[in-house]
Amino acid sequence: MSLNGKTLFITGASRGIGLAIALRAARDGANIAVAAKTDAPHPKLEGTIHTAAKQIEKAGGRALPLVVDVRDEAMVQSAIEKTAAAFGGIDIVVNNASAVSRTPVAETDMKRYDLMQQINTRGTFMVSKYAIPYLEKAQNPHILMNSPPLDMKEKWFAGTTGYSIAKFGMSLVVLGLAGELRAKGIAVNALWPRATIATAAIKNLLGGERVMRMSRKPEIMADAAHAIFLKDAKTFTGHFLIDDTFLAGEGVADFEKYRAAPGEPLAGTFFVPDDSPPPPGVSISGKRWE
Repeated sequence: MSLNGKTLFITGASRGIGLAIALRAARDGANIAVAAKTDAPHPKLEGTIHTAAKQIEKAGGRALPLVVDVRDEAMVQSAIEKTAAAFGGIDIVVNNASAVSRTPVAETDMKRYDLMQQINTRGTFMVSKYAIPYLEKAQNPHILMNSPPLDMKEKWFAGTTGYSIAKFGMSLVVLGLAGELRAKGIAVNALWPRATIATAAIKNLLGGERVMRMSRKPEIMADAAHAIFLKDAKTFTGHFLIDDTFLAGEGVADFEKYRAAPGEPLAGTFFVPDDSPPPPGVSISGKRWE
């Protein structure tokens, strides 16, 4: 089983988790629409849609780099249409693009608040909306959100209310769309990491070099996404998955290979429910679960 010949439309695919998912699919021979804003090199962020496209093609896939701001309705519509025209359809949509600002309400700039809602929740809603007509024609179509389980606890909101609303908003789209599209055979699921993932967001906004060393590589999310896309879309839908728990259920036993820095303790990420322990033997933030 593989994604050979499948077409993926991935937002935020120029770097990080989005690029890792693209490269894993490319190894199967998939077609990837690299939908992201970075057209020219950024002073603080590695990668553009063009460098990502080159990596995808080197890995064995076909790439279509597209400048897409998921806040712009016309731009989203056009990018989806171009993808379908270039590759003959769309099989998989990955809503990965996100904006992050973990600040208390009193300290949250309203422009930043609006940005998070527009990119995370509204962008996810809109990309999914315009992709549906193409997914309806696909075999085994999937929509996947990089968003957390709907664990509505005060601790996930206090201190980060604006960001939490935006990320849980993505998951609410999963909840609604899974019900709306089940009869059409389109799977809609969410995937979230247990440990922090070594990406630019962690390095620049959420912890710096120390937390980068305590993180896992983006490949764990890519492998989990790949396994999800191979599932029967008619039956595997409406799930809120944690990366290592899901992979363990798929037979993966070695999680050491995903460590960014072997020997370092793993930093747990936010939004992981208390009743969702990691696979046996995995230690998060010094706590070992058995």
